[in-house]
Amino acid sequence: MLKSVNTAEKATDLPFYAPTGSECEIFEHAYRNRLPVLLKGPTGCGKTRFVAHMAARLGRPLYTVSCHDDLTAADLTGRYLLKGGDTVWADGPLTRALREGAICYLDEVVEARKDVTVVLHPVTDDRRTLPLERTGELLQAPPEFMLVASYNPGYQNVLKTLKPSTRQRFLSMEFGFPTLEAEAAIVSHESGLPQDRCIPLVKVAQALRGLKGQDIEEGASTRLVVYCAVLIRDRVDYDTALRVALIEPLSDDPEIVDGLKRVAQIALG
Repeated sequence: MLKSVNTAEKATDLPFYAPTGSECEIFEHAYRNRLPVLLKGPTGCGKTRFVAHMAARLGRPLYTVSCHDDLTAADLTGRYLLKGGDTVWADGPLTRALREGAICYLDEVVEARKDVTVVLHPVTDDRRTLPLERTGELLQAPPEFMLVASYNPGYQNVLKTLKPSTRQRFLSMEFGFPTLEAEAAIVSHESGLPQDRCIPLVKVAQALRGLKGQDIEEGASTRLVVYCAVLIRDRVDYDTALRVALIEPLSDDPEIVDGLKRVAQIALG
């Protein structure tokens, strides 16, 4: 079993992340016990930052893969490439992470092709192995290796979802948006805008999130609130900052945008 990691001396070097519960401790338990982790939550709620924070906290290299429709198993494991007239094998990010005992993070894993999840199965059960058919290798994951994946349940449909056989190979943690005060503190830290000036921006974001699934597909993320605060800190006028950072990114429909502006005005009182 892996030893606990004391991060107190290195706390100032870690990517900033404000815990909202016991997620950091659960992640550490998963790491020590060689368990894969699945993070669920809306866009921009801090999943990727959390993984970066935990990788630094545990002192492990991090390989991040942004999954998409064209991502194949070979993109993760590796392929032969032509180099100077020779054919050489090039490891993919999953293979490199496994060889080095790093953390491999698959962001929005449901976006990847189905053959990708098949590759993950032996890595995420008690075998912790990665077969490389093209090289004839069977790689055994070292104790330090960890697989983390994330997805946004709000984007799931019949065609894009994790099968139970895949989902039940992971510990699963639900992420959401922090409380008003906690989110304002995060936005203030990230943007440099005083916290009391961030509170109204978070109130607007919370009001817009209430429209998710009605007029808009996804509510305003904490990331967008930070963008808005950065513009205001840089002396962009309040209305313009709200419009380009918190409202326009949510819809291209002029009528919906006008409605979102009215919601923002009401939230600001």
